[in-house]
Amino acid sequence: MKKLLNTLYITTQDSYLSRDGETALVRVGDDVRLRVPIHTLSSIVCFGRVMCTPGLMSLCAEHQVYLAFLTERGRFIGRLQGPISGNVLLRRQQYRVAAEETQCLAIAASFVAAKIANGRSVLQRGARETDNAEASALLDKACARMARLVELTQTAADLEALRGIEGEAGRAYFAVLDHLVGAEKEGFFMKERSRRPPLDNLNALLSFLYTLLAGDCVGALESVGLDPAVGFLHQDRPGRPSLALDLMEELRSALADRLALTLINRRQIKPAGFYRRESGAISMDEATRKEVLVAWHKRKQEEIQHPFLAEKVEIGLLPYAQALLLARHIRGDLDGYPALIWK
Repeated sequence: MKKLLNTLYITTQDSYLSRDGETALVRVGDDVRLRVPIHTLSSIVCFGRVMCTPGLMSLCAEHQVYLAFLTERGRFIGRLQGPISGNVLLRRQQYRVAAEETQCLAIAASFVAAKIANGRSVLQRGARETDNAEASALLDKACARMARLVELTQTAADLEALRGIEGEAGRAYFAVLDHLVGAEKEGFFMKERSRRPPLDNLNALLSFLYTLLAGDCVGALESVGLDPAVGFLHQDRPGRPSLALDLMEELRSALADRLALTLINRRQIKPAGFYRRESGAISMDEATRKEVLVAWHKRKQEEIQHPFLAEKVEIGLLPYAQALLLARHIRGDLDGYPALIWK
């Protein structure tokens, strides 16, 4: 199994990244804030006004360190990487499978079924932990509906029908997610899912975590030789990593949603750390963003027993593990894609 290395998040505005031999240097003004040996890093993620020298970019490319650029509020801009070591035969087979409706539908159904099942597990956990009888009843009702939708994924006639099932499950899930927020209810609530832009604090937090997860999925797919742009559930669109979006569906609720709720309910983040821009979009301030990134990194270092591999896997390596299993299925080594069902 691949080793989980560190991700360096640069959130301080006007930071300057440069190279010193085999080390990445982070400067703010005339002060050197950090020195990090490049071999200890898997990626560098820069938020907002962060400058990088050509030498640092070359160092990252040489060592296959993913260098990503995001806006200050977490919207993905672009990335720099070295030569892709993709397997051309695997990618050709990936394109064939994506073009063959029956095979494409089978893989997409696995993604959607796991997404709904894992979201249902989050709601079930919330129903067990709440003392509010009304909230518990609503959560149980949503769980029952989602259980039926999981079954329907296996008989969907085509991709459009499958996407309809996914959409219905998403509406059922987000309609009751607000009941899992146990602290700072006036500052953190979920009326509905809003993405571009996020219109409340909880949506802003989820969108930020989803961006981080999507970046991890892109890197995982590229590392096993798959093309992140050619998906099975999400349609091809220029500039969109459709397969990475497919892969992250089964991981969203277990990794991002649970972490968001934990940060809120343990009061590790506060509503005061969010602000509204002139456009109406909600953003996090720098201190809150750092708190979220630290929690995200700690979460990735935790281990779970992988249900298919039957071995302990660091949570941060789950995108890689699932990308590896997907590649094995596309090559024909596995009869089906074993999507991750979170316990």
